[in-house]
Amino acid sequence: MANNVITRFAPSPTGFLHIGGARTALFNWLFAKHHGGKMLLRIEDTDRTRSTQEAVDAILDGLTWLGLDWDGEPVSQFARVARHQEVVEAMLANGTAYRCYCSPEELTEMREKARAEGRPPRYDGTWRDRDASEAPAGVAPAIRLRAPLEGETVVEDLVQGRVIFPNKDLDDLVLMRSDGVPTYMLAVVVDDHDMAVTHIIRGDDHLTNAARQTLIFQAMGWDVPKMSHIPLIHGPDGAKLSKRHGATGAEAYRAMGYLPAAMRNYLARLGWSHGDEEIMSTEDMIQWFGTDAIGKSPSRFDFKKLENLNGHYMRATDDAELLGHWKACLAHVDGGKDVLDWMAAGDNTATVLTALPGLKERAKTLVELTESASYLWRQRPLDIDEKAAKILDAEAKSILADLHKLLTAAPVWEAEPLETSVKAYAEEKELKLGKVAQPLRAALTGRGTSPGIYDVLIALGRDESLARIADQAS
Repeated sequence: MANNVITRFAPSPTGFLHIGGARTALFNWLFAKHHGGKMLLRIEDTDRTRSTQEAVDAILDGLTWLGLDWDGEPVSQFARVARHQEVVEAMLANGTAYRCYCSPEELTEMREKARAEGRPPRYDGTWRDRDASEAPAGVAPAIRLRAPLEGETVVEDLVQGRVIFPNKDLDDLVLMRSDGVPTYMLAVVVDDHDMAVTHIIRGDDHLTNAARQTLIFQAMGWDVPKMSHIPLIHGPDGAKLSKRHGATGAEAYRAMGYLPAAMRNYLARLGWSHGDEEIMSTEDMIQWFGTDAIGKSPSRFDFKKLENLNGHYMRATDDAELLGHWKACLAHVDGGKDVLDWMAAGDNTATVLTALPGLKERAKTLVELTESASYLWRQRPLDIDEKAAKILDAEAKSILADLHKLLTAAPVWEAEPLETSVKAYAEEKELKLGKVAQPLRAALTGRGTSPGIYDVLIALGRDESLARIADQAS
C-alpha cells in the first residue's frame, strides 16, 4: 500500500473521549503509522446545541494522554459550512439533489401512513420530480439527495466483508435543512473528500451510514474511501459498554491510575489480535496492525484483565518515567495536589525515586501506588489503621524498643546490613522473623501491609525511621 494513506478520527464534542472512541482513534492511528501515512483529527461540531469547547478540550486532552498524536491542526466541521453549502449547490446543478418543500406536518403524516401500511417510515419522494413552479410561496426548501430507486449500493468493507444495501431501502436523505444548515451525512462526505481521507475506520453502528454516504460520494463523482466498520465494545455482561459498567471516559482511566501504554495495549486487543500475543509494545502494534485481524464480534471490556496488564507495565516502566505518569495521575485525583506539593519540596522527589522500585512491584495501578507510598508523606505521629493497631500490642512495643536501640547503633543505613541486624535480633530472641518485622512495619507505615520493610527503612532514612519507631515503642 502506498504511503499516501490518510485516516481520520472524527469525534463529536458532546462530552469526554469515550473509551470506544479512544479505541477507534487508536486503530486509525496504528493503521496510519503502519503505512507511514497520516491520521487527521476532525471535530464534528455541527450540532451547536450539544457541542462545547469544554468537550473539545477533553477530547484533545484524552488523546494526548493516550499518546495518540494527529497530523496538522484539528479541523472544525462547523467552520466548513460554506464549503458544504457549495457542494449542495453543485449537486442541485448536476441533478443529483433537489429541493423539497414538505412541511414538518406533511413529513409526520407521511411517516405515520407508512407505519400504518407496514412500510419503513421513509420519505416518499413527493418533491423528487415536481417542477419548481409548484413551490409554495415563502417556504424555504430542504435539499435532498436524488438517490437511485433501483439496484444496489455495495460497501466493500475491510472488516465486515461485502455488504449489500438494496437502493429501495435508502431514501432521499436530507443534505441541507431548510435553514441552510448542512446535515451530518453530507458534511462527513465533503470533509472526507476535501481532507483526502483514504481509509475510514469507525464503529459498525455507522455501517448503514456508509451506504448513504457512498451515494453522496458517487453523486459528486468522488472516490469512495476504503471503509472498516469495527464492532462496538461491550461490558462484561455482553451489553453495550455504558456508565453502569464503570468508567467510560478516557480521562477517568488516568484518574484511576492506568498507564497510557497499558491502555493502548489493552484497547488494541479489544477486537484486534496478533496471534496469541497479549503484551505488545507500541512499536510492535504499529508493525503488526492491519484491518484483516479485526474481528467481527463485539469485544467485552474486562477490568480485571486491564488491571493485571497495567501492573505489568508499571513494573516494566523506568522509575523516572513512571514518576511522570504518577504525577499526571495525582493532578486529577482528590488530595493529589497535596502529594504533588510534598514531592516538590526538599529532597522528597529523590525519596520517592528511592522507594519506587519496591513500591511498583506490589501495585497494579497508580492509585494503589499512592496508597502504598503514603507512608512517605504521612506526618508523625502516624494515624494507625485497624490491622496495625492489633499488631502493636505490649509485646510488639517491647520489641520496637529493642529495635530502636539496635538500629540507632547501625554503622551504615543500607538495606542489606539492616536486614542482617534485624534477623540476628530475631534469632537471638528466638522469635519468628514475622514477629519482629510486623511491628516494625506497623510503626514505620501505620499500616498492616506495606512495601518491603527494608525498602521502607531506606526510603524514610535513618532519622525519620528511628523517630517513628520511638513513637510506638514502650
